[in-house]
Amino acid sequence: MSDNHDELHAMRHSLAHITASAVQRLWPEAKFGVGPVVENGFYYDIDLGETKISDEDFPKIEAEMRKIIDEDQAFEHSTKSIDDAIAWAESEDQPYKTELLNDLKREGTTSAADIEAEALGTVGDGAAVEEVGFFTNGNFVDLCRGPHVESTGKVGAFKLDKVAGAYWRGDENKPQMQRLYGIAFANQEDLEGYVELQEEAKKRDHRKLGRTLDLFTFSPLVGSGLPLFTARGTVLRDRLNDYAQQLRKAAGYDKVSIPHITKPDLYKTSGHWDKFGDELFLITSQESSDNFVLKPMNCPHHTQIFASQQRSYKDLPQKYMETTMQYRDEKTGELHGLSRVRSISIDDTHVFCAEDQIEEIAGELIEMAKQLYELLDMKLSIELSFRDDTDAYLGDKGTWERAEAQLTRIAESAGLEYRIVPGEAAFYGPKIDFRVEDALGRDWQLATVQVDFVQPERFELEYTDNEGKKQRPVMIHSALLGSLERFLSVYIEHTNGNFPFWLAPEQVRVVQVNDSVDDYVKQITEMMDNTMLMQPLRYNEINYTVDDGNDSIGKKIRNAEVQKVPLVLIVGPKDRDAGEVSVRTVDGESKIKIGALGDYLKEL
Repeated sequence: MSDNHDELHAMRHSLAHITASAVQRLWPEAKFGVGPVVENGFYYDIDLGETKISDEDFPKIEAEMRKIIDEDQAFEHSTKSIDDAIAWAESEDQPYKTELLNDLKREGTTSAADIEAEALGTVGDGAAVEEVGFFTNGNFVDLCRGPHVESTGKVGAFKLDKVAGAYWRGDENKPQMQRLYGIAFANQEDLEGYVELQEEAKKRDHRKLGRTLDLFTFSPLVGSGLPLFTARGTVLRDRLNDYAQQLRKAAGYDKVSIPHITKPDLYKTSGHWDKFGDELFLITSQESSDNFVLKPMNCPHHTQIFASQQRSYKDLPQKYMETTMQYRDEKTGELHGLSRVRSISIDDTHVFCAEDQIEEIAGELIEMAKQLYELLDMKLSIELSFRDDTDAYLGDKGTWERAEAQLTRIAESAGLEYRIVPGEAAFYGPKIDFRVEDALGRDWQLATVQVDFVQPERFELEYTDNEGKKQRPVMIHSALLGSLERFLSVYIEHTNGNFPFWLAPEQVRVVQVNDSVDDYVKQITEMMDNTMLMQPLRYNEINYTVDDGNDSIGKKIRNAEVQKVPLVLIVGPKDRDAGEVSVRTVDGESKIKIGALGDYLKEL
């Protein structure tokens, strides 16, 4: 970790305390939860009873913060025994701090979020914490492990950003607090650059563009987190998926199809029952009273296709592909547009292979990802998620080491930027995570290749090797787009809704000046019906509409621009007489002879 990163982290942590200190000055009755550093800033969880903080309160809170900064108060570290700390929290009437400290005394640890936020002190010979740390600035004292800057005058540039509801310690059965967020950077220039980027991100919000471009909708009668894709949105989804599957088909993947429900036994065997227990949608048959589960994962179903017959080494690798929906009972408060949903469409692949085939399979999947994201104009990098030295992983350590060495060789030969992240492997094997940078410089993890030694073991999958002996196959999980919904939330914002011509839901809009050119417009549309776009999807028909309504020509053109139609053909009597069409794109306007229009479209 760089010195600059450490310094910025200390600034942000200090600003969290300054925020709480300012709130306490303004509302002395405030009860405080935790105040960690987060990406680009910080937050503090606060309970003000019936008083609600709003955006209108930000100027006075910021003004109080600036007073504290101008006072240049020192951040002073101290320690207390756990019992003295509990007595302090009770005397200060801080019930949330009291709860944290009692947990520390009893269990020696709290949740990961609490640990990130609070100084948890030193652990004695047993599990319980014996001593905890405090930091004081001015009259504000807080349970904390730091780090902090030397004094409040050394915190860089900041801005309060938003306030949201948050259940204490993420438990919906506990009180709901107010989470006050701030953004913070080392200097004003960096802060203003970030704010400008955020404003651009708001304009590109996929939820807003989804409505404007008529791509998807939600209905309270259907339910939260269950998106409904319109005809236009479905064209976008299908074309993306068709291209991803076209890449796999060329590499010998076979399409399979599975049901959306299963008996619980399948997921108990695979381990997903324990892993996703709280996220499972459970179903009971009205006819037989049998219990079923809506699938949260597709891989256990695919294991049963492999297991349906005897396999030989000559049959490997078995390559399955399927784009299908899976379901997770996400918490309502965490749902967000297409980026967090309950019905998740995955362009899934599962390969059953011998151990010495891992490198070949993973290598070809990386090449597919490179081709896909290059076409989509998104910078691609790789994270290699490996195991650490803990006992959190299943399978033989020697097998892990061989697989990790293979994945490292693959990453190096792929010519992509990559980094190794210990401790981030799946419990069943190492993985390659594809990270993508969008037009705003934001980083997203969208796709993955995972090596799985565990499910073949749990399902007792076998194949016969060249000596007639039974062997376990390795299972490789992969998705190129990942969740189609989440991918679209990223890609819509990346493009700002200006999709490339091959992908656009409506590629061409013919704007008709008046009824006198009906026959000429028909000639144009017949020509487009007979024109097939060859790249990147083979035999891709042109999606077009004709606007022959009564609006003015200016309004018709404006409507097409709002819908971000990449190509508008304006047809009036003068165009007909000249055997031309007026072509309008984001690059400007031009005239094209009707006989050359087909070739023009093929080159877009």
